[in-house]
Amino acid sequence: MSAVEMNKSKTMNTSQAINQALRDAMQSDPTVILFGEDVADGQGGGVVQVTKGLSTQFGDDRVRSTPIAEQAIIGTAVGAALAGMRPVAEIMLMNFITVAMDQLVNHAAKLRFMSGGQTHVPLTVRTMTGSQFGSGGQHSDFLEAWLAHTAGLKVVAPSSPADAYGLLLSCIFDDDPCVFIEHLPSYWVAGPAPQPGQRVPLGKANVVREGSDVTVIGYSRSIADSIPVADKLKAEGISVEIVDLRTVSPLDMETVWTSVAKTRRAVVVHEAVKPFGIGAEVSSRIHEELFDQLKAPVQRVASKFCAVPFSKPLEQAFLYSNIEIEAAIRKTLR
Repeated sequence: MSAVEMNKSKTMNTSQAINQALRDAMQSDPTVILFGEDVADGQGGGVVQVTKGLSTQFGDDRVRSTPIAEQAIIGTAVGAALAGMRPVAEIMLMNFITVAMDQLVNHAAKLRFMSGGQTHVPLTVRTMTGSQFGSGGQHSDFLEAWLAHTAGLKVVAPSSPADAYGLLLSCIFDDDPCVFIEHLPSYWVAGPAPQPGQRVPLGKANVVREGSDVTVIGYSRSIADSIPVADKLKAEGISVEIVDLRTVSPLDMETVWTSVAKTRRAVVVHEAVKPFGIGAEVSSRIHEELFDQLKAPVQRVASKFCAVPFSKPLEQAFLYSNIEIEAAIRKTLR
C-alpha cells in the first residue's frame, strides 16, 4: 500500500486538521505566527483546544495569548503582515469580528488598492461560529455575507477536515487577507485525513456528489446536511448533485454554472439568515447566466431572519432543517 493510500485510510476530525495545518505552516515558514485570546498552552490551547500544543512546540514568541481586545488583535496582525510576517489571528467567535471591522475592512482589505498593488497584507483571521450549543445571539452568527461584500477580503468556509487543512494552508500562504470560518459543531466530526502539505486552492468549488436532476449548492455545515437528503431522494430515483463552494469569496461560479446547466435546477443552502445572504448572490448569478435554461426558479434554504435564540427549541426553529432542503429540491422538480 502506498503512503497516499495509507493516509486515505486514516481519519481526522476538523479540530485536529486545523491544528495540523497550523503546525505544518509554522514548521515550514518561520514568519508564520499565531495569536489570539487563550491560544497558548498556558491558557488551555484555545477555548476548544484547537491550538493546543503549538506554543509548547514553537514557543511563546510565535504563539501568543492576547488580552480580550479584538481591535488590537487585528490591528497587530495588519502591522505584522506589513512588516513581512504571515500572522494568523484568532477571533474566538465570529460575532466579535464586528469589534474589529475598521481594522479588517478599512485597513487590511484596502491597503493593496491604496498602494497601487505594491503593499501585500498576508494575514489570516481564524474564527468560529455556528448554532446548536445554545450559545445565544452574540456567539452564533454566520456573518460571511458582510465580509464577502468587502473587496480585498477572501472568505473561506470548509465543510470537511481535509478541506479545512488544505484551505487553511492556502489562506496562510496567500498574499491577501483571508477570513477562515470554522463551524463549531463540526470540530469533532471525523473525515478522511488530509494529505500532508497538500493545499486546496482558494476560489475553487468542489463537486462532492454528481447528479443529474438538481444541483444543491452550499458550504460549511450545509454540505453535511445535504448529503443525507440526497441519499434519501436517490432511493426515489431523484439524482442530486452537490457543489461545495468552499470559498465564499471569490465565488467559483464556473463550476456552479456547469453543474446547473446540466441539471437545470438549483437549490442554495446556508446557515446564515436568508435575506441578503450568499444564497441570494448565487441565485442571482445563476438566473442572469442560465435563465432560459432553467426548468424552475432557484430555491434558497437558510435560517430565519432574527437573532440566534438561546432557548434550545427556539434555536432549532431558527435553523433551517433537512426537511426544508428536501422540500426545496422537490419544489424545483414539480
